[in-house]
Amino acid sequence: MTVRPDTTVLTIAAVCFVRPHPDADGRELLTVRKQGTRRFMLPGGKVDPGETAAQAAVREVAEELGLTLPESALTLLGTYDEAAANEADTRVAASVYTAALPGEPAAAAEIAELRWTSLADPPADLAPLLARHVLPALIRG
Repeated sequence: MTVRPDTTVLTIAAVCFVRPHPDADGRELLTVRKQGTRRFMLPGGKVDPGETAAQAAVREVAEELGLTLPESALTLLGTYDEAAANEADTRVAASVYTAALPGEPAAAAEIAELRWTSLADPPADLAPLLARHVLPALIRG
């Protein structure tokens, strides 16, 4: 894929927390919606200078969900390139991990809303990275 010269590329890390669906067969994924946005995505964010993707994932989970997650709990699901959900002319280079949920998440920092999303019947308001790459990878399992 060729990236236009005026396109910004953000390096991000995100974490998938999956649980059995409480009312049906199948599984559901914890998604978040940031303040001032309409699309749901994974908890996570930009990798800071000098930080590894795994370190960023752990930091973002603590900031956005109030949960302590050791790096050893992360398993790499994959690395993906996709259009950013909320920034024009921006792509994300994402390292996406899976982990067991270490406690009860609570919306913090810039997170406006948490939602458990069915893997079998996902809504249309998901970020492109999540809809096009992460959900198919989780379903293939």
